[in-house]
Amino acid sequence: MPSSFLPKTNLTLPEAVRISPVLDYARCLDASGRPADYAGDWPEEGRVYVVRVLRNAHRGITLVYLLELAATAPYYNAFEPYRFRMVCSTWLN
Repeated sequence: MPSSFLPKTNLTLPEAVRISPVLDYARCLDASGRPADYAGDWPEEGRVYVVRVLRNAHRGITLVYLLELAATAPYYNAFEPYRFRMVCSTWLN
C-alpha cells in the first residue's frame, strides 16, 4: 500500500487537534526496556501524557502515540499499550 494512503501517526499535539477535537490522556506504567537504537524522548514512569491510540498501518497492531514526545524512525513516538493506562478523554469545544 502506498504510504500516501496510510494515516499519519507521528503527529504533534497541534496537528492531532486539527484532526480530532478529542485529547486522550494516559499514565505511563512501564518505562523500562528502551531499545539500544532508540533516538528521541522516552516516557517517564508515573507521568501523564497526551496520547492518540491508533492501529499502526505498517505493523497492523494498536500503539499508543505520545503527542508531547519526539523520536526518529523507526519508532517515532509510538509505544506498546501495556506501558500505559488511559486516564481520561477531553473534548475541545
